[in-house]
Amino acid sequence: MDEISSRGKQNRYIFGVTLVASVGGFLFGFDLVIIAGALPFLETDFHLSPALKGLAVSSAIFGAIIGPLSGLWFAEKLGRKVTMMVAALFFMVSTMGTALAADIWSFSVWRFVGGLGIGLAMMSSPIYIAELSPPHKRGVLVNVNQLSNVIGINLAVVVSYFFSFDGWGWRWMFASQAIPVLFLMVGLMLIPESPRWLASKGRMEEALAILKKVNVAKMAEQELGNIQKSFGSATGGFEELMQPGIYKALIVGIILMIFSQINGVNMMLLYAPSILADAGVSVGSSAILSSIPIYVFIFICTVAAFGLIKRFSRRGLLIASVCGMCAAHLLMAFILHRHWPPIVTLIPMLIGTGSFTLGLAPLSWVIISEIYPNHIRGKALAVVCFFLYLSSFITAQFFPVLTHWFSERFNDPAGVYIIFALICLGCVIFSWKMIPETKGLSLENVASLWTDKPVDKDLLNVFKRI
Repeated sequence: MDEISSRGKQNRYIFGVTLVASVGGFLFGFDLVIIAGALPFLETDFHLSPALKGLAVSSAIFGAIIGPLSGLWFAEKLGRKVTMMVAALFFMVSTMGTALAADIWSFSVWRFVGGLGIGLAMMSSPIYIAELSPPHKRGVLVNVNQLSNVIGINLAVVVSYFFSFDGWGWRWMFASQAIPVLFLMVGLMLIPESPRWLASKGRMEEALAILKKVNVAKMAEQELGNIQKSFGSATGGFEELMQPGIYKALIVGIILMIFSQINGVNMMLLYAPSILADAGVSVGSSAILSSIPIYVFIFICTVAAFGLIKRFSRRGLLIASVCGMCAAHLLMAFILHRHWPPIVTLIPMLIGTGSFTLGLAPLSWVIISEIYPNHIRGKALAVVCFFLYLSSFITAQFFPVLTHWFSERFNDPAGVYIIFALICLGCVIFSWKMIPETKGLSLENVASLWTDKPVDKDLLNVFKRI
């Protein structure tokens, strides 16, 4: 009975800590869709061209590019928890600035500041959760970050619709973000630091005390011993990223996260009301209302993903997910080319976003949070996230321009979705050939997978030429 009670207490503790850490994911999702809801009003108020529409969206992503590298010092020197607190401060400054922006340029500057917070939060939160979680719960707990992201997305839709009126409506959309930011700040004061980060600084007693809160005492001591061995004589410097095994893991992580951003489904989320408006749905609140089924469906799929991640292999679920996304893009291209009724475009949008949310969206973060050795994880994640947001920035900036070009040249934007379908096909091949199975392994055992396998020289040569 005492063992059951103790286990329940451990589960509640892990969930509570994970919930706070995942608020960074909530804010990322909220920010992602608030701009989607505000964009039709910004376009009218600031007279935006297609290029400036891209700037309004991508300015935050540009800040997110810098966030991981600038936050590396915080994550390594001051800890994962402090890094999340710095991210929260950036979120708060951005919230006030965007709500009061006088023009598209000042609006984009404050969005850039918020992007710095996104970059910091989305680097530090998954690492923190993965480093605190027991191996058998890690996949599910890291997916809590994705669930928070989707809750943020859905709440942003409600807020966008509630404030979808001319004048100051879009400003209230951005101002509303202050509430979850305050929750994050307060919550961060109550949670501990990552035990693996504490161990890396020689603070073994503190690390053991935290590990005992998430595991039985004997297993906590054994885990701490494994953590100490994993550091060994390694320095954790950037030069270690070039070691054969780690280099391969770095390349795999970078390419996986690039695929997670350039696959086109993110553009369905960022521009959902605009896509529906372009397809023929009236702008403003009607377009936002029409996009609600997409965001609600994403939430349902995210909840379903917990069971799928627990039941199926990481690799198999990832491949199935991307196949579904590929099919959705082909269907979208067909519908747009045939000029079917605008509301029909919801079908491929639901298939694409659902497939993405069931597999690639959560698993990309789960995989990159667990494939690197303890002593180099922060640096590896910083590099991976840099490429993630760089690819996201490029895609968000040029998606409206590319869509406009196809519409002008071919009378419909179907060609854009053909391109995305080909990208998804490339991701399927990459996942099949290069992604290892990591389910159920400790972080220390996952790291050894790379050194036990030969480096794919052809892939390395391709990467070096990029």
